[in-house]
Amino acid sequence: MTHIVLDDVTFTFGAEGKVATPPVLERVNLGIDEGEFVVLLGPSGCGKSTILNLIAGFERPLAGRVASNGRTIEGPSPERGMVFQQPMLYPWLNVWGNVTFGARMRGTPEAEYAAQAEELLWQMGLLPYRDASPWELSGGMRQRVALARAWIMQPDILLMDEPFGALDAQTRALMQELLLRTWAQRRTTILFVTHDVDEALLLGTRILVMSARPGRIREEIRVPFAYPRDAEALATNAQYGALRAHALHRVREEARRHLEAMQPLKVA
Repeated sequence: MTHIVLDDVTFTFGAEGKVATPPVLERVNLGIDEGEFVVLLGPSGCGKSTILNLIAGFERPLAGRVASNGRTIEGPSPERGMVFQQPMLYPWLNVWGNVTFGARMRGTPEAEYAAQAEELLWQMGLLPYRDASPWELSGGMRQRVALARAWIMQPDILLMDEPFGALDAQTRALMQELLLRTWAQRRTTILFVTHDVDEALLLGTRILVMSARPGRIREEIRVPFAYPRDAEALATNAQYGALRAHALHRVREEARRHLEAMQPLKVA
């Protein structure tokens, strides 16, 4: 079953106002099936985050259709969870309060969400910190709280906008392992944005390489490696090396195009 569809989508900031701007996305088509882990990869400014915002319902396309489970997306929904680069926790709530916030706001009785919250805290290694405040946690721990908060809502689709981009290398590797382990258990459909080719190859079932603005899907790369994946083992795999080189070439090619397009015109 196809969970997400973008059909000939064009998006421009300020399209409903008086000032016309160049398109961020132009005639984008993609489909993501149930249970897939799809990664959007491309240079800065190519519209990766905009695609997430359209699917989340935070933005509306200028043209084309964005649909989830066969229904046109008209606005945000708990069926589509979002995890940002910064955890954006509520500083006045402890870990338990942050994780259960969405369920409580929906009016869900505690008896219905408490067991799942406990399980998520255990899976994320946060159970001993359930009463801690966000300022008492490391960056990686705060991001784990944000993941648990998104997953407790049992979304059909999880949208992740460079969630590990601000973490140090060691914490980032641990978070990648945690994400893969949790996804293997829950099989939530995930659309994940990154600039990092190695992260894309480690996590994704498919990688969609985007062009420079206006963003389009330039190429689809199917990742052939079985799960569970180990970053150290993949690094010694000849096929991994070839895929990595190919993906790097594509991304750098589009990054160069983006920089060239941003250069001011020379006056003769």
